[in-house]
Amino acid sequence: MSFLKLTDVTKFYGTTRAVSEVNLSVEKGEFVSLLGPSGCGKTTTLQMVAGFEAVSSGRIELDGRDITHAKANTRGLGIVFQTYALFPHMTVADNVSFGLEMRRCPKVERGERVKQALALVHLEAHAARYPRELSGGQRQRVALARALVIEPPVLLLDEPLSNLDAKLREEMQFELRQIQRKVGTTTVMVTHDQSEAMSISDRVVVMEAGRATQIDHPHRVYEHPGSRFISTFVGKANLLPGRIAAGNRVELGTLTVAAEDAGFRPGAAVLFSVRPEKLQLVEAGRGRIDGTVRERFFLGSQWMYAVTTPLGELTVLSPNDGRPALDEGHAAGIDWPDHCARLLPADEQVAA
Repeated sequence: MSFLKLTDVTKFYGTTRAVSEVNLSVEKGEFVSLLGPSGCGKTTTLQMVAGFEAVSSGRIELDGRDITHAKANTRGLGIVFQTYALFPHMTVADNVSFGLEMRRCPKVERGERVKQALALVHLEAHAARYPRELSGGQRQRVALARALVIEPPVLLLDEPLSNLDAKLREEMQFELRQIQRKVGTTTVMVTHDQSEAMSISDRVVVMEAGRATQIDHPHRVYEHPGSRFISTFVGKANLLPGRIAAGNRVELGTLTVAAEDAGFRPGAAVLFSVRPEKLQLVEAGRGRIDGTVRERFFLGSQWMYAVTTPLGELTVLSPNDGRPALDEGHAAGIDWPDHCARLLPADEQVAA
């Protein structure tokens, strides 16, 4: 049985449908991320689970109990907000202890649990400090300790790392995942950061226009996107218009290539999708198609090339392996393994 279950959960603001019939089952101890651009409904979905927003229709269950219309303070969930929402006049220890005080936890037990929570996030030495005396990463860990100390059945994270700089954000991603695995708390996180969701989640829920358009393991979401939107939102993709030919072949203009069978009928219009890092630059005349390097960009560990070809402009990512980069204006061939190409519907639409 699913530990947290959403069934046809829908939210209207007046006549505007912000969330449309979301179905999601989260297992106990699982880390699930709601991923999507601004306005896709991910935060509203989290707020309905938390009880901060009323559900227009549908059902939310927690461990077999219907909490659809339960008040937020009766659900017992742990929440970390984007702004952390720490009390500035309280010490770190007092901030962490606050939820236990509200639950009338005995003082001796409360002190021990606060110590354990601070040890979990490596802030034992900062118990007497105030939030203003902490770095962004430390404040984030205090907020996490405050949420975990009450031992919630579900931990809800609302863009918890968005206020951190890039380097600290990457470090905190893995620390957050390590803490979650150690504690084993069922966790649902909202984020618009693809790398964040892909790196630390057991499953990812990609949301678009209020709908959950794909729910899958991170690797499958990336390698087998279910739509044009997902292929370009989760990573980058080269999309070429094509048409299905006989024998699981795809016609791309005058070029006919193989692609993974996606159940399209012969003659169907499709989009041929291949990730930039799956393309290989070879000598002109030795690939499937030739092109000319229009621009190049140095990304540190990679070079990104914009290559003009008869099929259109393709983006190619090549590792920075010490070999000289190709100059702009250089003629090159482009190749790719057949199993790396994906086929997507050419005329997909998502209802609002």
